[in-house]
Amino acid sequence: MVTVGLFIRVEAKPDKVAEVEETLKEVVDIVRKEGKAVVWFALRLGPTTFAIYDAFADDADRQAHLEANGPALREAGAELFVESPSIDHIDVVAALLPGE
Repeated sequence: MVTVGLFIRVEAKPDKVAEVEETLKEVVDIVRKEGKAVVWFALRLGPTTFAIYDAFADDADRQAHLEANGPALREAGAELFVESPSIDHIDVVAALLPGE
């Protein structure tokens, strides 16, 4: 069961779009190994707009994930993004997951 999540929105610099997309494809392996996220999605919302949606069983897992990955996101952001990522903490009201 998931109870909380994150919605992270980033705007890629126009000349870094392909690099942002490739980086997001690589990050999924890091998140998988970490084992905190129940679900994780990298999304393309527009030509230069991307988002990450991930959900967690509880706030402790969400916080651990942020502490482990937040610094890398901010570091990448200086080179790849127009501005700092927008990070929203969200509550999951209902979910449909495989196997449930």
